Amino acid sequence: MSEDRNSSAHAWSVRPALVNRIVYTLYALCALSVVLDLFVHRHEKFAFAGSFGFYAGYGFVACVALVLAAKGLRRLLMRDENYYGEADD
Repeated sequence: MSEDRNSSAHAWSVRPALVNRIVYTLYALCALSVVLDLFVHRHEKFAFAGSFGFYAGYGFVACVALVLAAKGLRRLLMRDENYYGEADD
């Protein structure tokens, strides 16, 4: 019975139409935030920080850098599957 409950709880994640709707909604929200950047006046200390889409681009580059750093750390920190020894059954 608990398997039925778990499968129904995650049923939204296997429905492609709903997943596509969520992804496209997120795309639209990201585009809207970049467009709204045209109407916001910021008092920045550095001129480049006030340019159009700076924070969107900076956030994207930072996110990509974090993913690449995590891949490098995975190679550095990864251990064998049986690192802690064989499981006793």
